[in-house]
Amino acid sequence: VIPANIDLAGAELELHELDENVNFTKIALDSIKDDYDYIFIDCPPSLGMLTVKALSVSDGVVIPMQCEFYSLEGMSQLLNTIKRIRKSLNPDLQIVGILLTMYNGRLTLTSQVVAELKKYYQDKLFKVPISRTVRLSEAPSYGKPICYHDPYGKGALEYAAVAKELMMRI
Repeated sequence: VIPANIDLAGAELELHELDENVNFTKIALDSIKDDYDYIFIDCPPSLGMLTVKALSVSDGVVIPMQCEFYSLEGMSQLLNTIKRIRKSLNPDLQIVGILLTMYNGRLTLTSQVVAELKKYYQDKLFKVPISRTVRLSEAPSYGKPICYHDPYGKGALEYAAVAKELMMRI
């Protein structure tokens, strides 16, 4: 797992200064890919150069999707970006799944977002959404992943179910 962090904020500018014809992400991953069964790249929530570079060298993408209206608009932009990447950089890039996050089944908005996604992406949605919970929100402030912060809590169990489903998909 290669996690993103705040230090990547300046990386976009530095990447612009490098030779555009050299894919440094591919070079870095090619040097280690035989050492691992899977490599997960956590991208920033934007469609900037870091995300494009990651998508250009990936076999698949899991799209985390907040159950919010503006996330639907962001989804269409991301799907257009994926189409362009397939066309010009990585024809093998696949959408592995769409992971609903910050899910609250009691909210009408959540139901509307889920219904809209099911219309077009039913086969891509993970079976278990990730609920909005306090324990999930507080885990980063303790510097721990949810599986250590609250291992038997709802969020940890949901992520474990998603991990199992992900293993079946890839």
